[in-house]
Amino acid sequence: MSGTPRRVLLFILLTVALDSMGMGILSPVTPKLVLELSGAGLAQAAIFGGWLTAAFAGMQFLAGPVLGSLSDGFGRRPVLLVSLSAFGLSYVLMALAPTLAWLFAAQLLTGLFGATPATAGAYIADVTPPAERARHFGSLAAAFGLGLIIGPAAGGLLAEHGTRVPFYAAAVLSLATVAYGAHALHESLRPELRRAFSWRRANPLGAIGALRRHARIGLLLAAVFLQRVSTTALPAIWPYFTMQEYGWTPRQIGYSLAIFGFATVLFQVGVLRWLDAHLGTRRAAILGLAAAAIGFLGFAFLRGAWIVATCIPLTTLGFMAGPALAGMLSVRIAADAQGMLQGVMASLNGVAVVLTPLVMPWIFGIVAGAPFVLSAALAVLGILCIQRGSSADRRDHLIQPA
Repeated sequence: MSGTPRRVLLFILLTVALDSMGMGILSPVTPKLVLELSGAGLAQAAIFGGWLTAAFAGMQFLAGPVLGSLSDGFGRRPVLLVSLSAFGLSYVLMALAPTLAWLFAAQLLTGLFGATPATAGAYIADVTPPAERARHFGSLAAAFGLGLIIGPAAGGLLAEHGTRVPFYAAAVLSLATVAYGAHALHESLRPELRRAFSWRRANPLGAIGALRRHARIGLLLAAVFLQRVSTTALPAIWPYFTMQEYGWTPRQIGYSLAIFGFATVLFQVGVLRWLDAHLGTRRAAILGLAAAAIGFLGFAFLRGAWIVATCIPLTTLGFMAGPALAGMLSVRIAADAQGMLQGVMASLNGVAVVLTPLVMPWIFGIVAGAPFVLSAALAVLGILCIQRGSSADRRDHLIQPA
């Protein structure tokens, strides 16, 4: 990152990785803890677990614009450090939970203060030249993906030492990162670029309305949402699809998801940097969604090991479109609205995370390949939004302070 010390970039990437790692590290042990606290059977515990996940994602939907707007008013550094501190303490509360209600309350706090990717993205926008933003947003997305890979494995190992141990481990990681950030992180938003906090801009609908004052910004935000739903559908449906169509075992499914994860990290760090440098951010986003659409259609209509081997890298290219779109939006938004923008994007991601696992399995029950057809259609629709929402002259799309 040009002109930015490596220790600062490391803190930002650690913060985003911790956000995703936090839930992953708890996933192997949360069902057992829910069983202990509820005294219910496994089927009922699974329902409680689903509500816990929805509570986390729903709170992130609400909290993303709030933390982003707070960082526009008070600076990125205090919001990041305070949020990450509270994030760590919420895990301590989860570890100490004596009842299911306590666990839900702590989960809501975890979702509230875990919405740090919005502020982290705004920090990246502050310190990165416009031409390099898509590449560094790719690094953020890769850090998030790496957390999703490492978290469950670490949680499974730690769970062998006790049900509550992974919670304490997540807390220690968060608080250690705070200590590192207090030393390494400098403020990125200059005082003259800050603006007063407003609840109108801090709630998701108000923030989206403020950004949509320019129609093309609205189209690019629509592309972000379509990309999120399209790519989130794959992990939501993949285990069921491969069990039915290929007879895969849980181990095979786990290995394939790990390949998806590592390929996603690779593409968002390496391939996106190359495409952004040689083709430009807009074309990189379109190429990623086009490749994903082809891969989804391959899964839907063709069968065989060669299809799996071919379509995995194609569909993972769709994840690359996310940071490319973030870069496109960032250069169209004024400096004092970057936090609000990142908050809106976090909210859109939260909606996709809640909505997709509910809708796609239901569609799968009708026709096995139908979720992939729908994902391909959403990717194509995202391409159309990008084409209509982008132009050569970016200066016309700067949103000035409201």
